[in-house]
Amino acid sequence: MKRNAFLKTLSALALSTLLVNGSPTKAAEPLKILLIAGGCCHDYAGQPKVLKAGIESRINAEVTIEYNPDTSTKATFKTYEKDNWADKYDVILHDECSASVTDPAYVKRILDAHRKGTPAVNVHCAMHSYRWGNYKEPVKAGADNAGWYEMLGIQSTSHGPHAPIDIKYEDKAHPISKGMADWTTINEELYNNVQVFDTAHVLAKGTQMQKPRKKKGKKANPNAKAKKAESVVVWTNQYGPNKTRIFSTTIGHHTETVADDKYLDLVTRGLLWVTKNIKDDGTPAEGYGK
Repeated sequence: MKRNAFLKTLSALALSTLLVNGSPTKAAEPLKILLIAGGCCHDYAGQPKVLKAGIESRINAEVTIEYNPDTSTKATFKTYEKDNWADKYDVILHDECSASVTDPAYVKRILDAHRKGTPAVNVHCAMHSYRWGNYKEPVKAGADNAGWYEMLGIQSTSHGPHAPIDIKYEDKAHPISKGMADWTTINEELYNNVQVFDTAHVLAKGTQMQKPRKKKGKKANPNAKAKKAESVVVWTNQYGPNKTRIFSTTIGHHTETVADDKYLDLVTRGLLWVTKNIKDDGTPAEGYGK
């Protein structure tokens, strides 16, 4: 009887080590992240390596990179050609710039994975991908060209000049932003907000001093005064019937920004939040820290 009691106690202890906040922990399994990178206008040959190294040095994660060296806005990815393309991964990190990819069936396959429950983290030009129709005007819910924006939670269509952005956290209590300090980037691009969907939750806003753009065929006015522009730059979203967790930041044009510890900390926390592996204080859940 004593032996049976001991075995029961041992089993209970073993079970308790597998539970964190009432759900099984994946302490023995790294977070499986698929990083999609490629397309126009950015250092996609270098940035994914910086992201992978930064993420894997911070948390128990395994980042798989799919990189397309196509530097046009028409870059596509073989991964998306299969209906079950996301099944092997815990989260997808979208770092592509594919503005001219407008095949609804192709985009639907991407979105279906997130709609079914695979979370996503989106950075920078992912916000300006997969757009067609009159996308410069606010899209209507459920419209043919609204799908990608509905997943993101914010519709953006353009950006300002390369200039520093002052980032201020609006929600300092959220696990992603808990304890994170406001900061000023190097020269970066401030993406506009055409509309912020009701499902989105703002974490941080960015402000940038922007001089009027030079009109085609005319000289720039040296006396033109800069105006302050403000946009949401960090946010979360709930997408689809399963309320899939989505995290996005429009920051990240330059590799130097991506390599900044403040940026890597932010993206890593986003990955932990969307997969429900973050504590209220912003630290990784049991089994995911390093």
